[in-house]
Amino acid sequence: MAHWYPLIVLLHLSCAIVFVGAVCFEVLVLESFHRQFDHALMEKIEAAVMARVRTFMPVIVVLLFLSGFALFDIRCNGFSCIQPQFGWGWLLLLKVLLAFGVLGVFISAIRAGMRGGMDPCRFRYTHRIVLSLMIGIVILAKLMFYV
Repeated sequence: MAHWYPLIVLLHLSCAIVFVGAVCFEVLVLESFHRQFDHALMEKIEAAVMARVRTFMPVIVVLLFLSGFALFDIRCNGFSCIQPQFGWGWLLLLKVLLAFGVLGVFISAIRAGMRGGMDPCRFRYTHRIVLSLMIGIVILAKLMFYV
């Protein structure tokens, strides 16, 4: 499995870029349109964006987590990388916990959308929470190079 490592890293980073990019677009670009367009038009725009995102984002998230599990298995051999002293393994563990937080929010948003409970306010805060968690994951990923 270790010989697949570079391809798994590439898949993982590609999925992370798509996921974080989509959330950044929704938070930094789409939310700013609320000040410029009326409510009915914004609902149509958000519905169109979400319909498009729903076609590929579940696959991206599944691939992101599967590649993350594979990388964790290759690099950590279970949980052996987490030593008593704080270091690389602890940063990885924190990164994994934040990733499961993202997954929880993602699943909650999907359920809310299927039940018709994804109003504009929840839509906005869901994406802000996910963006915050993803920023934390990216920072931890970079810190891991220096520990």
